[in-house]
Amino acid sequence: MGNARITPRRRQWRAAWRDTLVLLGEFRGSLIAFAVLVVGGGLLYDVLSRAAGEPLSSVLESIYRALGLVFLQSSGDFPTTLYLQVFYFAMPILGLGILARGLTEFGVLLFNRRSRSKEWEMAVASTFGNHIVLVGLGHLGYRVVKHLHEMNQDVVVIELKASAETANNVRAMGIPILHDDGRRETVLEAAGIRKARSLVLCTQDDTLNLQIAVKARNLNPGIQVIVRIFDDDFAQALQKQFDFKALSATGMAAPTFAAAAAGMDITKPIMVEGQALSLARMDVAVQSQLAGKSVSDVEAVYDVSVVLLRHDGESDFHPAGGRLLASGDAIAVIGGPQELNHLVGDNR
Repeated sequence: MGNARITPRRRQWRAAWRDTLVLLGEFRGSLIAFAVLVVGGGLLYDVLSRAAGEPLSSVLESIYRALGLVFLQSSGDFPTTLYLQVFYFAMPILGLGILARGLTEFGVLLFNRRSRSKEWEMAVASTFGNHIVLVGLGHLGYRVVKHLHEMNQDVVVIELKASAETANNVRAMGIPILHDDGRRETVLEAAGIRKARSLVLCTQDDTLNLQIAVKARNLNPGIQVIVRIFDDDFAQALQKQFDFKALSATGMAAPTFAAAAAGMDITKPIMVEGQALSLARMDVAVQSQLAGKSVSDVEAVYDVSVVLLRHDGESDFHPAGGRLLASGDAIAVIGGPQELNHLVGDNR
């Protein structure tokens, strides 16, 4: 959580560079064809020029002559033999034809990335690291994404059938969406699952969520998995057997999912005087805004109650208000979902 985030402008540049490399790969056929034409044409010219009694000094010079002819630049005199004259006219026609077609298609796709939205979203996703991958952009998933965005968390979304309005709202936050099946390993790879720190599964299918969770763990054994499960008993079993943070959608609000995805250990909310409160534990990050604040400052600014401060291996369950937090400390707090999200956002 202490890693510096990439600025949106820098991310766009990195995505554009990655996407350009992908485009070059897609048009390698044209590049190879042009190279074959130049080299093959040079070898052919060497053979023909020797047969006509007008040889050049070496094969390399013949290849260089062929390259020059493609761009209508000849470094020598116009040949007197008919088939060499035909060669002089044929090379620029063939070479410029190959280049024009390839460069035209390349330019159109390069400057009209919207026509390649899937590839562009993948390019943006490739720039993320130590981020959160969220699968399922339904009602819960969208609200979780909004809370994560408000917490300044880097997120990549996978959703096969997102509504146009929802997708546009998410993209407006600068969050890429991969419109594909999250069960496919190639899609998880494209979302940067190997570099991600958390995976949030918000689809309405418990079996689908479990399938994706297992595949993600195979690709990234250290990733934290937060799974939406409708059955409370099943959720507890998953947490015990697979170390997944399985949360029941019926009892958990979107802010709680977001807090768990951001790296906070959080309990299921309980109602106290009509307000949903959770007990949460978190480590103070290296560059956290919490470092240097006192316990009383944290309670006043974030409207939470600090019930534990762990410093240098010693736990204080009733820390005094004047005690200062430092990087590496662990704190446990009681608060509402919104307040906890605010706390997590400032702990980056």
